[in-house]
Amino acid sequence: MISGNIFLVGPMGAGKSTVGKQLAKSLGRDFYDSDKELEKRTGVSISWIFEMEGEQGFRIREQKIIDELTGLKDIVLATGGGVVLAEENRRVLRSRGHVVYLSASVEQLLKRTSKDKSRPLLQTENPKQRIKDIMSVRDPLYRDVADIELKTGEQSLQHVVSDLIKQLEQLGQ
Repeated sequence: MISGNIFLVGPMGAGKSTVGKQLAKSLGRDFYDSDKELEKRTGVSISWIFEMEGEQGFRIREQKIIDELTGLKDIVLATGGGVVLAEENRRVLRSRGHVVYLSASVEQLLKRTSKDKSRPLLQTENPKQRIKDIMSVRDPLYRDVADIELKTGEQSLQHVVSDLIKQLEQLGQ
């Protein structure tokens, strides 16, 4: 039996939303995606917020939504890739649930995000280098906040979710 909230962290393209939806379905829980919630509430895209308010403006909005969503009970939450940059977000995630770091290789992240124009941080000449730069900063933060690290490589979604459920059950013992 898994009790409490489950928060998924990791880089863009690691599979947080995909794994999160399936995990929530398997556990009979509500699923939230912090970026989607932010878009729903503001009525604009994350890209638009970045363009108009800059990354700092987005991070302020993100922190408010993370604080609110982590206050819910027995949910699965997929967070934005940069959520771990703010110490307050890391503190809230750690204290309000189980944190799972979904990781993937730079090549896999690049492959999964290459055609997605809605990712403002990857709209650059060299997205592969940008992913490497982002990961050099964020990987230690993901590891620091996580109770579990799970690689989302070539295995199927079902395999990832069942493996994750097993690890979460072990945490609860």
